[in-house]
Amino acid sequence: MGGLWKKIKKWKCFRSLSVRIFLLIMFSCAIPCVILHYGILERYMDNAINVRTTDVQTQVRIIADHLTTYNYLLDNSSEVVNAELSQLSNLYDGRVLIVNSSLRIIKDTYGISEGKTIISEEIIKCVNGGGASNRVRDNRYIEIVVPIEEKLDDSSSTLGVMLTSVSMESIISSYEYLKNRALLIEILVIVIMFGIAVLLSRYILRPFDKITDAINEVKNGFTDEEISVTEYLETERIGDAFNQMLGRMKVLDDSRQEFVSNVSHELKTPLASMKVLADSLLAQSDVPAEIYREFMGDITEEIDRENKIITDLLSLVKMTRTAADINIETVDINSLIELMMKRLGPIAARANVKLIYESRRQVNAEVDEVKLTLALSNLVENGIKYNTDGGWVKVVLDADHQFFTVEVSDSGIGIPQESIEHIYERFYRVDKSHSRQIGGTGLGLAITRSAILMHRGTITVESQEGKGTAFTVKIPLTYIAS
Repeated sequence: MGGLWKKIKKWKCFRSLSVRIFLLIMFSCAIPCVILHYGILERYMDNAINVRTTDVQTQVRIIADHLTTYNYLLDNSSEVVNAELSQLSNLYDGRVLIVNSSLRIIKDTYGISEGKTIISEEIIKCVNGGGASNRVRDNRYIEIVVPIEEKLDDSSSTLGVMLTSVSMESIISSYEYLKNRALLIEILVIVIMFGIAVLLSRYILRPFDKITDAINEVKNGFTDEEISVTEYLETERIGDAFNQMLGRMKVLDDSRQEFVSNVSHELKTPLASMKVLADSLLAQSDVPAEIYREFMGDITEEIDRENKIITDLLSLVKMTRTAADINIETVDINSLIELMMKRLGPIAARANVKLIYESRRQVNAEVDEVKLTLALSNLVENGIKYNTDGGWVKVVLDADHQFFTVEVSDSGIGIPQESIEHIYERFYRVDKSHSRQIGGTGLGLAITRSAILMHRGTITVESQEGKGTAFTVKIPLTYIAS
């Protein structure tokens, strides 16, 4: 049965909600029809047979008493009794047999079996004191067996049996009539319910069609307006979810356009500088060697800057890919940070900035060593670049039973409060003129944030202008796969 249902569900039509609603309504209609057909009609048949049997038994018992009164078993010439037997036979379109204790038929209303002996289990039981009985024979007749008893002082004696066969033709005719009427009603109800089911299934799903049309309008680019379908709570929720997704798509599209614009600007700026420098050299016939070397040095710096932007863009693209690109392994975080601080030592020395590393416990975690090193290096390098002469950058490593934290703080120039929420945006710079002097592409913090999010971690920042900045990175010790 389960396999059959799976095959049915694979049919495309049965995957339609409108078809399922239609079938549900039709089944709801079919159940009362089945109850009507097999309940009421069959109940009518049983009740009609019981009523007919009871009526006939009552009349038979009365006639059986008359048989005893008129000694009919000894002399069957009584006109009164014969009239009653004929009347009973004609009334119910049946046949009456009067059988004595010797199982000999002394009266047959059909007049064909008188004087014959009848062998019947019901009659023998009744003669032997088994009492009255009845049964339906061949679904055409009701056979009723009633003893003919003589009342004595303290008991009774069975003198014979009265066997009455009553036709069920009138009951069957009434049953067939009702059955045909019920069938007509069932067909009429099914036709009406079919129409109602079609209309209801379409009406109920009309709000979903509105949602589909609205989504297609947005997909085809004809509109970017939010949709509102409040007929049902479910459609309202779907509409709200779609509107939120649409809003998110608008934000992403705006971000994409801004990103493309920024990339174009950032890539064109070094090229424009190189072109100006090259045109200046070409415009002069006799360029002194000192000026030539100076211009070529500037061109080399612009090429390095262009290369740095492209490298950071590639790193950012890798960071925004799926988690399938992350290479997780168990890493000694203490050693990772020590090596990172050692590599950044010369940069800090040239900027006259002191590097401080504090490890509060030994930490081993499941991370991508390359991506995490890049993320933390960007934080420390930013702390060095945007610091003051003689300042410091401090890195503190700590952990609990679930996460490890890395705090990177500095004594630098700080970040204005209105800029903190934008620092992770690509190409965003707090002070563009100062950032241009010290280098950088404006992608470092975007790369850092992406790398930390790939590890299912978080990054927070606190800063005050003129006092410094503190970034706190929190990452699970055990990598949590999506």
